Amino acid sequence: MDDAPSIGLLCALLFLLVIIAFSSGTEVAMLSVNRYRVKHRAQQGQKTAKVLEELLQKPDDWLGANLVILAAASVFASAVATILAQRTGHPYAVPVTGFVLTVVVIVFCELAPKIYAATYPELVALSAARIYRVLVVVARPALWLTNKLAYGLLRIFGVGKTARASQSLNTEELRTVVAEAGPLIPARHRQMLLSILDLGQVTVNDIMIPRQEISAIDVQENWDDILDQLRQTPHTRLPVYDGELDKLLGILHMKRVAQELARGTLTREKLIEVASSREPYFVPESTALTVQLSQFQRNRRRLAFVVNEYGDIEGLVTLEDILEEIVGEFTTDPATITHRDIHPERPGVYIVNASATIRALNRALQWQLPTDGPKTINGLLLEQLETIPEPGTALKVGDYQFEVLQIADNAIRTVRVHAPATDEVTATG
Repeated sequence: MDDAPSIGLLCALLFLLVIIAFSSGTEVAMLSVNRYRVKHRAQQGQKTAKVLEELLQKPDDWLGANLVILAAASVFASAVATILAQRTGHPYAVPVTGFVLTVVVIVFCELAPKIYAATYPELVALSAARIYRVLVVVARPALWLTNKLAYGLLRIFGVGKTARASQSLNTEELRTVVAEAGPLIPARHRQMLLSILDLGQVTVNDIMIPRQEISAIDVQENWDDILDQLRQTPHTRLPVYDGELDKLLGILHMKRVAQELARGTLTREKLIEVASSREPYFVPESTALTVQLSQFQRNRRRLAFVVNEYGDIEGLVTLEDILEEIVGEFTTDPATITHRDIHPERPGVYIVNASATIRALNRALQWQLPTDGPKTINGLLLEQLETIPEPGTALKVGDYQFEVLQIADNAIRTVRVHAPATDEVTATG
């Protein structure tokens, strides 16, 4: 090397600096690139993306190749620069060259390439993929030796070779990915995806229709009252019971009832016969929504009675209730129709049905009421008061001021809620 022409050494030095810049920049790009986007491109048939995906699956190989060329280029660049400095004959040429070379390497070979690669990781990584595949093959013997030496050194300190960590994302990590998707996914679609991720953490007890609000037919009632209820009900299916809800006879499908009514053949006995043809379906109150959704699909059912550990009916959950957890409440115009349990009185003040679930209110109004205890507003307030209150009773839960308006059947029916200023939004479905 001492006999090589200076112009040749200068060209070699520039080439080595380019290699250092390439190594530094591509390393950042390969570590920063979105693996799932690369995988998607590979599945679409892009050959370069397939090469890059294979490299990313074996980081030891391409990182080792990168380190080999980086170390070699850095050592030889320093040696060539020293020779060129000595040829000048200047007494301070070597330290000055070392200082200049350090600045050049930091600015042009490290910072600039890494900043560019961090800004455009996918472009840089895809451009370097084929080069790295060649480098991995060429550097294979050196990689084998260096890996053995590295693991041998780590073994001295008690660090063994372990299985590579999985690249799979857990639920919370997926939530972060969806939340940060920004304009790539419309806001409504992001909320639906996040709601799907939440289904596994929500049980049927959280969203069920409470027992006292279940619309059902008591066959012991006056027949004219039963007919009026059948004609006026907005539901397509109604539970039928004998005296009390725990004595269920079956589920009545209004299509069958309409046919009998049209023929004029509907009697109390026929009503019981039609209802008994469809047995009620029961589920434990701790059933997760993901499980219940699958059970509805598998059993071809649309509603189920939620029972506690003693077998008593606590409420009713429907397929629509679960779907509303994903897409929001079903309305003809979600932008203008308010939630069925929420009636805005004035800005920041709402009249709320106390049987409404806390989760539904939090979703509709972006409130932050506690959800780790009682499921409904009635339950929350009774837990706080530890007694059945009188109308006009006021209390504060967190930043929310409640005023009891109506009491019936030992339960709070309606309340007035004063929300914090930051939570004053329009209630929508």
